[in-house]
Amino acid sequence: MEEEDSVHPHTTIHDVGKLQYGCEHYRRRCKIRAPCCDKIFPCRHCHNEDVNSLSNPKDHHELVRQNVKQVVCSLCNTEQEVAQICANCGVKMGEYFCNICKFYDDDISKGQFHCDDCGICRVGGRDEFFHCRKCGSCYSVSARNDHVCVENSMKNYCPVCYEYLFDSVKGSTVMKCGHTMHTDCFDEMAYQNQYRCPICSKTVLNMSDYWQFLDMEIEANKMPEEYQYDVSILCNDCNTTSKAPFHILGHKCLHCDSYNTRRISAPDHENVQ
Repeated sequence: MEEEDSVHPHTTIHDVGKLQYGCEHYRRRCKIRAPCCDKIFPCRHCHNEDVNSLSNPKDHHELVRQNVKQVVCSLCNTEQEVAQICANCGVKMGEYFCNICKFYDDDISKGQFHCDDCGICRVGGRDEFFHCRKCGSCYSVSARNDHVCVENSMKNYCPVCYEYLFDSVKGSTVMKCGHTMHTDCFDEMAYQNQYRCPICSKTVLNMSDYWQFLDMEIEANKMPEEYQYDVSILCNDCNTTSKAPFHILGHKCLHCDSYNTRRISAPDHENVQ
């Protein structure tokens, strides 16, 4: 047996250059010709970053991945119609290939799969996700029976970074209220002690310990007599209105014990002319 065969006994022409080409977003052996501006880019994200950095906002636009018709092989530089195998040199231009999304990727450890209901490719392994028809997107199987459905929740922008969630490459989290945001944005929000959903203002973290702390602080720090009056409040969590004793530390909902409330009227004595 020749030495080169003993080193790579299973290498075929399809594997040449695998994981050696691509960009910061994907390892792939081809580039795409953007049908919107007729320029060549390593991937759609590279295209979007480039054109959206232009000084004239009128030139900003997004590449629709399904509209790609032509690709350029990174090994032999041959431009050709979209296909997995290069028509000239025979290499696989992507170990994973989706002809619907015109998507190539050599790094199959991501577990790429195409969701017919979403209409796009996702990562993480087909067996690890399910498609929620009401929410309009794929979610981790761990959330199958443990998430509140909000119609087309994923077809919105992240309320923190404003990136469109549906086809974002970042992971997403379904909050207790049913709204969705990027997982890293949610983690940062929690780190900053922001416990309300930016969309509906409902509590999305476990605040029971903090509510108990407020109970003790309010009990230990009575308001002066002239400030001992009731105010009307609306609870962001249970959407009910009630009366609560005024206190600078917070107003407790009498229905669900949440302090995630807001005043909706002035005390009676402030309304007297």
